[in-house]
Amino acid sequence: MIKYGISIPSTVRPAAKADFADILTLFREFSVFEKTSEKKHITLEQLTADEQYFQCFVAVADGQIIGYAAYFFAYYSWTGRAIYLDDLYVRDSHRKYGIGRQLLDTVINYAKESNCRTVRWLVYKWNTNAIDFYKKMGAHIDDTEMTCVLPL
Repeated sequence: MIKYGISIPSTVRPAAKADFADILTLFREFSVFEKTSEKKHITLEQLTADEQYFQCFVAVADGQIIGYAAYFFAYYSWTGRAIYLDDLYVRDSHRKYGIGRQLLDTVINYAKESNCRTVRWLVYKWNTNAIDFYKKMGAHIDDTEMTCVLPL
């Protein structure tokens, strides 16, 4: 990807267990970026124990994980099979190089290969850069629903 004449070659691949510590670091960074660090409770031990449920693609540049897209399969009564994109994050130093697009395209292509009808996700209303990015990709932003979370 190129920005200001500078190129950052990156590849996107499925996450492996060996990536979990680096991904956890990105989880922390993302929670700070979203101004919700007090809500992040996941540990490396929990992520490892939940390995069979954790689905994620990572973006790698120069041997370092610089972004991730965590997702899971869902089923919606109105549209059927879908992928829910839980997180899409690229390190600040690597933004605006098309890496977020690369990650999102990977999730979208995987959803198509898996015969999903939609990809869904949330975006904070204050995150206008992300909203503009998603709209350019053709996403419909619906502000009629609110997120409900019931801790167990």
